[in-house]
Amino acid sequence: MYYLFLFISAVFVNNVVLSQFLGICPFFGVSKKVDTAGGMGAAVTFVLAISTMVTYLIQMYVLNPLELEYLQTIAFILVIAALVQMLEMVLKKVSPPLYQALGVFLPLITTNCCVLGVAILVIQKEFTFLQSLVYAISIGLGFLLALVVFAGIREQLTKANLPKAMKNVPIAMISASILAMAFMGFSGIVSI
Repeated sequence: MYYLFLFISAVFVNNVVLSQFLGICPFFGVSKKVDTAGGMGAAVTFVLAISTMVTYLIQMYVLNPLELEYLQTIAFILVIAALVQMLEMVLKKVSPPLYQALGVFLPLITTNCCVLGVAILVIQKEFTFLQSLVYAISIGLGFLLALVVFAGIREQLTKANLPKAMKNVPIAMISASILAMAFMGFSGIVSI
């Protein structure tokens, strides 16, 4: 039951983009088309899951025993950068259209504060390995959900007759604000 609460909390209540404001760069940058947003969300979810597992193990079995906790951020950034490089190589071979669509935002997963933030949060919250994995996947799915919903809204907004001053960034900011308020409706349901 705890894992279900953890999942609901991470996806809806404490959505990493809409509640914690982590990962805003790809949220606005890749959310013009639903297909691209879905690909980016899936890539971030994959990187979140793998990087959280690896960084958790590094923290528990290397940094903590050797009393090198102060190297946490640097070690985590190096692990995330290596994983994103591997993902980039795989996507280039497996799905060239998705690789092209993600463009500059794929390497930006390396500096996506969402990925590093989750890796650090699971250590701070003292999660077990399984809890860390569930939390990371749930955060990734929450990121994917927010990205795809926002991309759908932005696609519909291209068809709207808006004043020139409201097109593109202004209406995107307003839409993101309303979406964040909608997700605030989930607060209080579960607290982890």
